[in-house]
Amino acid sequence: MDLLEQLNGLAAKLEVRLSQAATEAELESARVDFLGRKGRLAELMSHLRELSPEERPAFGQTANAVKQKLTAMLDARRAEQEQAAESAFLASFDPTVPGRTLWNGSLHPITLAMEEVCSVFRSMGYEIAGGPEVETDFNCFEALNMPPEHPARDMQDTLYISDKVLLRTHTSCVQVRTMMSRKPPLAVIGPGKVYRRDSDVTHTPMFHQIEGLLVDRRVTMADLRGTLTAFVRAVFGSGTRVRFRPSFFPFTEPSVEVDMSCTRCGGHGHVDGQPCRICKGSGWLEILGSGMVDPAVFSAVGYDPEEVSGFAFGLGVERIAMLKYGLTDLRMNFENDVRFLHQFPV
Repeated sequence: MDLLEQLNGLAAKLEVRLSQAATEAELESARVDFLGRKGRLAELMSHLRELSPEERPAFGQTANAVKQKLTAMLDARRAEQEQAAESAFLASFDPTVPGRTLWNGSLHPITLAMEEVCSVFRSMGYEIAGGPEVETDFNCFEALNMPPEHPARDMQDTLYISDKVLLRTHTSCVQVRTMMSRKPPLAVIGPGKVYRRDSDVTHTPMFHQIEGLLVDRRVTMADLRGTLTAFVRAVFGSGTRVRFRPSFFPFTEPSVEVDMSCTRCGGHGHVDGQPCRICKGSGWLEILGSGMVDPAVFSAVGYDPEEVSGFAFGLGVERIAMLKYGLTDLRMNFENDVRFLHQFPV
């Protein structure tokens, strides 16, 4: 059989093959066998150089016509398969069956915790204040009673952009900016992201803080205790116990740490006869730091410490979220696992 007869016979052979092709995979196999780089048509075309110059034009024209016909046959068979699949789907389709329930989005636990904290303080009359995340050394340290040589700067693990510009290590900068732009009385909270050069199981380079400040005449430690006790009980329940421990912060004097009764063991220190793994058996959890604003801070922002007094506090939103929602690993907040995030309400 000469080459032209073999070319013209490919259509009949492909027709037999297509009649047996019931799946997309079988159809693709037929296409590769007849039109692939090493297929039957390509194998016949490789003999073109063996023909005389007079025979080559006729052979080439026939090969092109055969290729077009084979392609049309494959396309027609593919269309038939698609039509058959659609018909089968429609035949089995029951419009009375309920559709899939749409997946509702949810707020991140950090967002939920931050919104709840802000809501509590707004109900007490506090305003929300904001500021840039790239701050000056003055606003972040010097105005807060931390001159260049102050050892408290070593506690911050600061990410510097230049000698006088940095990524803020706390949102206390918002307090400084507010006091420099307004006169007392004032009550503000500053929520936002902060940055430190620290990364391990319990720390991340970026986290969220909320700082609070109240300045007026004759503000006392009793006002601080009452405000923060009311806040803790509003977030964690009216039965939550609160205690205040002496501490040190360069921008408050006196300074106190605020503890609350453990959310897991209820302050008992044990669960089912075993030491509580959350509070390590103590029954208490540290929740935030606070204190009376140091007179040096008032002087730095142009307030008269003889005329006004106030208190400030700061809390980590991630810690609030972990205690509020029973999270055991800080990294769960940043892994973006949809199964985890879907547990929280919209």
